[in-house]
Amino acid sequence: MSSESKAIAVIGGTGAEGRGLALRWAAAGHQVIIGSRDAERARAAARELAPKAPGASIEGAGSVEAARKAQIVVLTVPYAAQLETALRIKPQLAGKILVDVTVPLVPPKVSRVQLPDEHSCVVRVQRELGEDVQVVSAFQNVSAHKLADLGHRIACDVLVCSDSKDARQAIVALAKDAGLRGIDAGPLANSVAAEALTSLLIWINRTYKVPDAGVAITGLP
Repeated sequence: MSSESKAIAVIGGTGAEGRGLALRWAAAGHQVIIGSRDAERARAAARELAPKAPGASIEGAGSVEAARKAQIVVLTVPYAAQLETALRIKPQLAGKILVDVTVPLVPPKVSRVQLPDEHSCVVRVQRELGEDVQVVSAFQNVSAHKLADLGHRIACDVLVCSDSKDARQAIVALAKDAGLRGIDAGPLANSVAAEALTSLLIWINRTYKVPDAGVAITGLP
């Protein structure tokens, strides 16, 4: 159980990654709002997740409404929808933390690193949203299907990058609530490493015929 319950909006929470994170945070005692452009899809996803975490607080809403109601907003949409979605909910983000899970995957060659001109797609979002929003990059390298199994211990670490130390520490704690080890990985510019790692992990999965290669940082206490 989380020591301090927070209202967390998972925008794009109808997708596999968003559902998994939403389920784990709800099970940890947080108030979770699944957000989607289609509010009914979000409500349906919430209804499907609720029996997996009896007594948990999970609801669905349109993306703007979900962001408005939350203290922390988590963006789990595909790269092609990242910036447009972030800008649509921008008025609801002032003074809040936005956790961006986006990876710049460009089909069909998703196992090849293809970073944008800005190098980090999350740095681009921070620039567009401005200083009123504390953008954090995290959770890019965690297997979605493992997140969906509350009984599964996930060995993959979460690299947490932000220009705000306080925001980094808040999301390291949120990772712990999801059953993961969060690692303070420094300023937002360092997010480029986590974003690129996803394509590398997809390549490893295909080469070694495994479903969920991850990354773990060694040498820490």
